[in-house]
Amino acid sequence: MTITAGLVKELRERTGAGMMDCKRALTEVDGDIERGAELLRKSGQAKADKKASRVAAEGLVVLKGDDSGARHVILEVNSETDFVAKDHNFKHFADTVAKAALIEPSPANLDELMALEVDGETLEKLRLELVTKIGENISVRRFFVLDADGLVGSYSHMGRIGVLVELDGGVIELARDIAMQIAARAPQCISADDMPEEELAKEREILVAQALGEGKPPEIVEKMVEGRLRKHLDEVTLLGQQFVKDPDQKISDLLAQSQAKVVRFMRYEVGEGIEKKKDDFVQEVMAQASQGS
Repeated sequence: MTITAGLVKELRERTGAGMMDCKRALTEVDGDIERGAELLRKSGQAKADKKASRVAAEGLVVLKGDDSGARHVILEVNSETDFVAKDHNFKHFADTVAKAALIEPSPANLDELMALEVDGETLEKLRLELVTKIGENISVRRFFVLDADGLVGSYSHMGRIGVLVELDGGVIELARDIAMQIAARAPQCISADDMPEEELAKEREILVAQALGEGKPPEIVEKMVEGRLRKHLDEVTLLGQQFVKDPDQKISDLLAQSQAKVVRFMRYEVGEGIEKKKDDFVQEVMAQASQGS
């Protein structure tokens, strides 16, 4: 398989490893990005684990609740530029879609959501009208409706990160603190019990390779790996994380004090997983100049 410069660049951005190291790794794994990243981590060449998708698109994450306080929605609407994301027409459209998503029964998917009517026009028609008016592509990317039996906390960070979290027990201040924690630390799941077994096996394999690469005796590798795995799980699970407002306290302890537990949560960050087109300004100017000549 031909290893393109684009593949090498993507692996380098994900791992922080050198260009040649990335090319060698991709050659060894036939161009598989995920396997290449694992190989670099095992050899100790990757500087950091950057599995999280890059945030490259613009837009808003909107949080909305109904009058009952039991139904909530989190919604992401994307635009091409941050300038448009701040426009009042764009914000009004995003708010309109969020309100519509609270209808019962909930729309099952984006097609059903965009087919809903507001004042006699479908949301999809309103979107197309806004695209024509603003001159940028606008898309409703995803949404999640939370029908809660317990207490719901929400947190929005400048419209770019949004969180909904449901608690069993506790008070609204605690729910909001937990939502803020999730926004700041982006846990993968609630507890270690929720971590998929294949993820644990993959992380353990990487840690074993790292320990052996450090020249550690095989008889102590197992203990080292289990200790490092516990530390890793504390970093990526909500209950294991240190409370951002009080690093001496774990989230599990904070919840225990209030006899509360986290039922579920949803976290959206604007543009995560979307690769934004990078405009070449020099080429753009040259193209315009050639058209004018």
